[in-house]
This record gives sequence, C-alpha cells and structure tokens, in this order.
Amino acid sequence: MDLQRIKYFLVLSEQLHYWKTAEKVNITQSALSRQIQSLENELGLQLFDRNKRNVKLTPAGQFLKEKWEVELSELDYIHQFAKQIHLGERGAITIAHPDSISASIMPDILVKISQVFPQLQIKLVQVLYENQLDFLKNYKIDLAITRDINSEAGINSRKLHSDHLALVVPEEHALKSFGDLSAESLRNEKFILPTRDEGSSYSEIIHSLFRSYGFVPDAFLHSEFGSTIIALVRRGLGIAILPDSYLFHQSPGLRFIPLPFKTDIFINWRADDHNPVLANILNLLIEHYGGHEER
Repeated sequence: MDLQRIKYFLVLSEQLHYWKTAEKVNITQSALSRQIQSLENELGLQLFDRNKRNVKLTPAGQFLKEKWEVELSELDYIHQFAKQIHLGERGAITIAHPDSISASIMPDILVKISQVFPQLQIKLVQVLYENQLDFLKNYKIDLAITRDINSEAGINSRKLHSDHLALVVPEEHALKSFGDLSAESLRNEKFILPTRDEGSSYSEIIHSLFRSYGFVPDAFLHSEFGSTIIALVRRGLGIAILPDSYLFHQSPGLRFIPLPFKTDIFINWRADDHNPVLANILNLLIEHYGGHEER
C-alpha cells in the first residue's frame, strides 16, 4: 500500500475539499482524485461520499482515518528514531576508564556527552590493564580511556589529557614536600604500588621515577585499584605513587606531594569500528580536549 496515498487521504479527510487539499499537498486536483480513487480500488471500499457540493467520510473512511493517524504518528517516530541511530545520536556505548579519573575528568566527559547526545545510553566499566586490548578486540568495550600507550595493530589511539604523579603519604608523615625527597629518605619506606603489568607504559613511568632516585622500592603490596591503595596509605600501611587526579577524590588524612613526572591519558578504539555513536563520542572528546594522534 502506497504510504503517500494514505497521507493524501488523511489531508483530504481533514479538509473535506479537493481543491484546498490539492493546493496543500502541492499536486493538481485531478492527480489527487486519481490517487484517492486508486486507494479506494486497492482497498475495495469507498472512503468518501462526494457530490458537487460537499465531500464527507464514509463510516469505513472515518475508521481508517482514526487508525491511520495513530499509525502514521508511530511510523514518523520510528523513522526519527532510526535516523538518530544512523546519525549516532541514539544508541549505546561501553566505555572503560581507570579508577584514577573517576572524580577528575570522567564526570566532565559524561556531562559533555549527555549535553550533546542526551539520548545515548552509556555503560561505564573498569577493566584490568591486561584485559583492555582483548575487551576492545572482542567488542566487550567500545572505547578504552587508559594511562597506557597503545602499541597494538588495529587499535587507534589519541592522547587526551595529562596528569602528574604524586607521592601520597599520611598527613602526619615526615615527608612534607618535594624537597624532602631523596634516595635516603625514600629507601626505607614501605611502598604500596600499582600492579606492575608487563608492557604497561604507566608502570614504566612509575619505575623510572625510582630509577631516577637510584633505588628499588620496598613494595609491601601491589594493587590494581588506586582507591584501595589510598585507603591503605591512610591507615599507615605504607606510602604510594599515584596520579595527582586522586586529589579529586575526597581524601582527608593524606598529603599529595607533586612529582615532576607526567602520566598521560589516552583514548583507544578499534580502527575498523564505524559505529556512528563511537564516531560522535570521539569527535566530541577530541574537540573538547584537543587530543593528539598517537597512531
């Protein structure tokens, strides 16, 4: 059944005047008459009673008018919904991010996305370093926000942001500032450090810091989760090296001593992923943060 004929019928059912309807839908009156006649022939029923003085709906025509108005409104909604999906304005995306930016740039990122694309559904997950590439390749996540440089073929990367590392100590600790730090003052401290992952550029930055002081740290404990490390430092179980973005977490009882070591934040995604939702998110993040292409 021709959708355009149904639309002509609905306009005529409102106007009940062939000439006015033809003018409104921008066709000739004779063409409109042919379209209505064709629709009636297809349906095998009469839609209008017409004579030289007026046009009125038949009972069958009135029934179809009421039903088709609802169905066409639903159809318009479906078309708009499909168009939003096509344009990447509606749909879903799964984003992995490190604990360290949960209270710093992640809320800002989510505010930007929700302002520009309010219909998107966003799922946030935290993925261990060794699983990130597998999760990307196997479509378990669409975008990885990470502190590690990508070196894998088929994965695109951009640098999004930079933080600095900080030495995290209990508030009453003897180390008060960067000037207090030396091989001698650090050598006997117990450290609580992120898990050292093979191939992780973030792990390498932390260990290059210790090499610059000329000693290997006494690592009392390793954890993937910075919030756990912070809780242990607060309890006096050791000191830690963490991104200074943890300052955005409410951390009473701790002192963050800034260190001259940068830790970059990257966005990684599948190079062959043409999902318009992902493209929109990437464009938004790169425009907002001025990302620098790495690969």
